[in-house]
Amino acid sequence: MSSTLESIEKSTATIKIEVSPEEYSQAVRKAYDKNRKRFSVPGFRKGKVPKQVIESHYGKGVFMEDAIDIVFPPAFTKAIEELELNPVTRPDLEQIEKISEEEGATFIVKVGVKPEIVLGDYKGAEIDSLEPVIDDKKIMAELQKMQDQNSRLITLEEGEVKDGSTATIDYEGFLGDEPFVGGKDSDYDLKIGSQTFIPGFEEQLIGAKIGESLDVNVTFPEDYHAENLKGQDVVFKVAIKGIKEKELPELDDEFAKDISEFDTLEEYKADLSKKLFDSEKEELKGKAQSDAVEFALNAAEFDVPYLMIEEEVDQTMQNFENQMSQQGLTLDDYFKYTNTNREDFRNNLKGDAEKNIRIELVLATIGEVENIAVSEEEIDEEIKVFAEAYGKDFEEYKNSIQDRMKEYIEANVKRRKTVDLLVDAAVVKA
Repeated sequence: MSSTLESIEKSTATIKIEVSPEEYSQAVRKAYDKNRKRFSVPGFRKGKVPKQVIESHYGKGVFMEDAIDIVFPPAFTKAIEELELNPVTRPDLEQIEKISEEEGATFIVKVGVKPEIVLGDYKGAEIDSLEPVIDDKKIMAELQKMQDQNSRLITLEEGEVKDGSTATIDYEGFLGDEPFVGGKDSDYDLKIGSQTFIPGFEEQLIGAKIGESLDVNVTFPEDYHAENLKGQDVVFKVAIKGIKEKELPELDDEFAKDISEFDTLEEYKADLSKKLFDSEKEELKGKAQSDAVEFALNAAEFDVPYLMIEEEVDQTMQNFENQMSQQGLTLDDYFKYTNTNREDFRNNLKGDAEKNIRIELVLATIGEVENIAVSEEEIDEEIKVFAEAYGKDFEEYKNSIQDRMKEYIEANVKRRKTVDLLVDAAVVKA
């Protein structure tokens, strides 16, 4: 076997691998031994048909596919070693120039290789302060949200429709002088401001009183689903049958007792303040991490092998297909419902796939440059998190995981430490 590096372009290597006639013939013989029991030829016992007889009946290339599966992997591995390449994708067998027992086999292979990454100045990102500011305004906004969630609707004896109130209406829509299908309902509760109806409909009800009838003039959107109504001016005849308004509970100690484990409003507000602080701190931390990584990513220069992108897209599609199958759907069902196709779906995934790969490559390179190491104690701490999530004993879970899982955990910790380094090296905005 011999190999030649034809080219490296955009971190994608093109390799020519030549397998000798002897090596390929040996692979064909192994393929024959593996498959001969599958073939039946009159005059021969099953499994005893000579190789030449099977080839004469089923074609000279009957064992070719299995022979390639046998000869190609070791030939590719040897080529990578000889050419001193660092592959980051599976090989893509692009072309078979020749293949026979007399001539041997010549394969043209493409493979993504580890790109040469120029990091640039990856430190010094500008980030927001990591310290949350929780003031009375934020606490009051949260209290009002809880007030709203615990409110009740009361029916008014009299009054007029306001923004935020719920109007009980009868309505019928007319296109010209004719009513249209789907434009009629009775005793419908419409919350004003919800934008449930066609734009402009709800606003025209404001000020109307219980018992009143009015005409509401609106225009259907150009992208409306019913062809006969797209862009059409119509009139809805509406009767106001009732009005309901939201009644909010008082913000007092009783309110605190009803919705929490606290006895006083002040205690509840103190707890809200702490929860808001913790939540906002996590948000600020996440944004700082994202900004610091984006800064490092923008400073780096390198080409992502297209095969890496394809493999990332394949994995994303597989994960999505698994999610669909859990809901009793196939990808083809999804494409039908969303009026799209497999090619468009793949193309839409490529941008995110490339960015994800770029982030991981940049972080891994920074980790190497900064000599970021992960201790056994740090790995154990991470394993404890997994063990607790699965309800397992730490030692039992640690002993059960395979080396590959441990490598994954170590890589996660190293990645996190690298991101923390970038955040620590960032500059907080004034």
